[in-house]
Amino acid sequence: MKPQQLIEIASQALENAHAPYSNYRVGAALLCADGTVFLGCNVENASFGLTNCAERTAVFSAVAAGQIQFTAIAIAASGEPAPFPCGACRQVLVEFCGPDFPVYVAQKDGFATTTLGELLPHSFDFRASND
Repeated sequence: MKPQQLIEIASQALENAHAPYSNYRVGAALLCADGTVFLGCNVENASFGLTNCAERTAVFSAVAAGQIQFTAIAIAASGEPAPFPCGACRQVLVEFCGPDFPVYVAQKDGFATTTLGELLPHSFDFRASND
């Protein structure tokens, strides 16, 4: 799947976001190795610590469905700033994806392409210490 297609799907996913506090809706589209796409959106809560980001919603939905091999993620938001994944989302992605995992982030004039390794160069990976 082309990055632009994944961005479009993420843009559709943000329509389901529950963001009454920030009014910053975010959608994510997680591409699995078998071509399945899982959607995520941010779900805010009055107790802000219980809010869940779109990226983690997509990952958790995929894992709950038995998927653990991912090939890319796209993220889109209803406004600025561009929706680069937060630290928690980056660390959750590290659990399943390597440093070359592509991350596409919607921006006003197209999208940015980066990798998980560029976003989180010194991630905590317990598995690496047990090799």
